[in-house]
Amino acid sequence: MRILLVEDEMDMAAALTAALSRHDIVVDHARTLEIAEEACRSGVHDAVLLDRKLPDGDGLSLIPLLRREQAGLPIIVLSALGSPDQRVAGLDHGADDYLAKPFSTDELLARLRAVMRRPAQLGESSVSVGKLRFNLTERLAEVDGAPLDLTRRELLALEILVRRSGRTVARSALEEAVYGYDDEIASNTLDAHISRLRRKLGDAGVEIHGIRGLGYLLKATS
Repeated sequence: MRILLVEDEMDMAAALTAALSRHDIVVDHARTLEIAEEACRSGVHDAVLLDRKLPDGDGLSLIPLLRREQAGLPIIVLSALGSPDQRVAGLDHGADDYLAKPFSTDELLARLRAVMRRPAQLGESSVSVGKLRFNLTERLAEVDGAPLDLTRRELLALEILVRRSGRTVARSALEEAVYGYDDEIASNTLDAHISRLRRKLGDAGVEIHGIRGLGYLLKATS
C-alpha cells in the first residue's frame, strides 16, 4: 500500500511514517497543499491522510481535487480540530473518516483498514495466479495455503505484479509502487528485489519475466 500523508508538523510526519512503514506501507509526505496537489495528480496512492491546518490553507480544500483525480480514493482527515462541528464539516466535505489528534497508531491503522475494506475501493478481495494466492485485503501472499515470508518491498512488488498478471508492468510503475518519493534508488535495487522474489516463488507455479527495456511480467507457468 502507498499513501499520501499531508502534514506540516515534521515530528508528527516522521513518527507516522516510521509507524506505517513497519506495516508495509510506503508513505509520501507533503507539507503543504501546493505539494500535495502535485503529488495527488500522480494517481499512485491507495489512500490519503490529510491534516487541516496547513501553511497555505485548510486541508479540506484539497478533497475536491482528490475526488476528481481518483473518485474512490479513501481519505482520512487527521486534525487537532476535533469538535463535533469540525468533524461533521470534514465528513460533509467528502472525507471518509475523521480522526482527532492525538490518536494512537493502532486506531489509525484500524480506520485505514476499515476504509480500504469498503466495496468501492476493494474490488476483488484476492487474486490467484498458479499456486499463488494474494489476499488484497490482508495483503498476504500464500502458496498452497502456506504464507510466504516476504520483506516489505518484496510484498509491494509482488502485489502490483499480481494485480496486473499477464501484462508487462513498467519499471517506473514498479519503482513508484515500491519506493517513496524520498527514497534513493540505486540502478540495480529493483532488480535485486525481483531476484529474491523469484527465488521465494520457486514452487508457486508462476514466473517473473524481465522484459528488456520495459519492465517485468508475472504469469502462471504452463
